[in-house]
Amino acid sequence: MPSDPTSDPAATRRRVVQLINEGARLLHARRPGEAVTLLTEAYELAPEDPDVAINLGGALIMTSRWSRAVAVLEQAVALHPDNVRLWINLAAAYLGRLEIASPAAQERAIAAYARALTLDPQAPGVHYNLGLIYAERRDWEQAAYWFGEALRLWPDDADAAWWLRQAQNAATASES
Repeated sequence: MPSDPTSDPAATRRRVVQLINEGARLLHARRPGEAVTLLTEAYELAPEDPDVAINLGGALIMTSRWSRAVAVLEQAVALHPDNVRLWINLAAAYLGRLEIASPAAQERAIAAYARALTLDPQAPGVHYNLGLIYAERRDWEQAAYWFGEALRLWPDDADAAWWLRQAQNAATASES
């Protein structure tokens, strides 16, 4: 008879790791809805585990459940304030869909991305995402700065290069 994972910490940990791995596999396969189910079970077993929160938060973001992702990720950053990946996911959860994000949501995302950069100045995707937020705001100078930073770190990023040109052209046009 299998042991009860709720009474055996080692069995609980094995189950959590199994759920994280399967959830991550589903996320990689672009099946976030299925991943949410497994990762929610992992979260119920180990709500303090940052890897569970990162994966569950990501799955919730991918399924447009931003407020639930915010709740999970805010709790996680309270427990693990130095985990850059939690801050990056929290920024994405705050933002939701950029095209419809309120100025307040954008500000929360900017603050979370800024926190991520204090932890890791080369945090993947942060500079680019900040550039997108500022481009959406039509703050072309800030957008150009952040896309330039993304290119400084990842010179082969064709999207960042395209956006940098757009931001520079828009900044020049607005000066005229």
